[in-house]
Amino acid sequence: MADKRDYYDILGVNREASSDELKRAYRKLARSHHPDVSDDPNSEEKFKEINEAYQVLSDPQKRQQYDQFGHAGMGNQGGFEGGFGGFEDIFDMMFNGGFGGRASRTGPQAGADLRYDITLSLEEAVFGVEKEITIRRNEVCDTCNGSGAEPGSKVHTCSQCKGAGKIKRAQQTPFGQFVNVVTCPKCNGKGKTIEKHCETCHGQGKVIKKRRINITIPPGVDNGSRLRVAGKGEAGEHGGPYGDLYVFIRVKTHPHIERRKESLHTKKKISFVQAALGSEISVETLDGKMKLKIPAGTQTGSAFRIENKGVPYNRRGARGNFYVTVQVHVPKKLNNEQIKALSEFAKASGEQVNPPDKTIWDKIKDMF
Repeated sequence: MADKRDYYDILGVNREASSDELKRAYRKLARSHHPDVSDDPNSEEKFKEINEAYQVLSDPQKRQQYDQFGHAGMGNQGGFEGGFGGFEDIFDMMFNGGFGGRASRTGPQAGADLRYDITLSLEEAVFGVEKEITIRRNEVCDTCNGSGAEPGSKVHTCSQCKGAGKIKRAQQTPFGQFVNVVTCPKCNGKGKTIEKHCETCHGQGKVIKKRRINITIPPGVDNGSRLRVAGKGEAGEHGGPYGDLYVFIRVKTHPHIERRKESLHTKKKISFVQAALGSEISVETLDGKMKLKIPAGTQTGSAFRIENKGVPYNRRGARGNFYVTVQVHVPKKLNNEQIKALSEFAKASGEQVNPPDKTIWDKIKDMF
């Protein structure tokens, strides 16, 4: 008993879990670890462990005993006789509608989903855009309409599995009766046999085609956004619907504008005179050039807001703001007139300025 794992840990639930929570956890784990579904070589042992844990915790009386005495209080009740936990019952739940009404393997099944990665500019991401993309996908064969049979060829129900697509084999074990369910070898799980396969799709019922699709990128998407395009995935099985196409979005970096959630940010250099005296400057936004007033006495690093010129963040079209951070530019070289003007300014401000002596080359330039 000491080596047995805690039943609650096996199902991944806490000790106060409701019966519905237990059932959901069990179904999810049973679907993943069923030996006929999982590639894990230890799936059968894991499945038995999951089954045993649920059989105990789903029974109020057994659960009370387990909560009070642990595995020691179970006696022989932790086996797999009857009840909800037989392999055959589990398989029927998984493939014949028990797990949320899923169709059987031979019934209609939705096609696989596809992924497409697309790169947008910042402008396209902010304002939205229409794009035409090209994908390759499995589509229903036009020649046989998905049956896999050459027109005029007969299709018969598989005589071995009677159209089920699977065969069940019962086996007695020390833990009770187990049912091993395998794909029918005669029809390869299709539930039918064909006299002559379609020459176009070679009996697959599907062919790979290139398809151009127009997609609408809504305003405000960002890196990692995912767009679902319904019905543009691969063809379904046995007349099932097409899967979906998921478009994953990457946004390129803009050379001058940075996005921070719903706001946009840029930097703008202004002169010392513009900062000191105030000015009106032109700023490049995603909406085009806009005028921005700079008040007198502006310090470097000051940020100014342009409202409603950022990123849309709801369906009503509301947008964030656009922020401009100014950087006061100090010229590296001054001519004599500029030096004289700034020296007068320093004198009027009561500042003591000692400009560096001119080099011999500067003095020669002044002579000419």
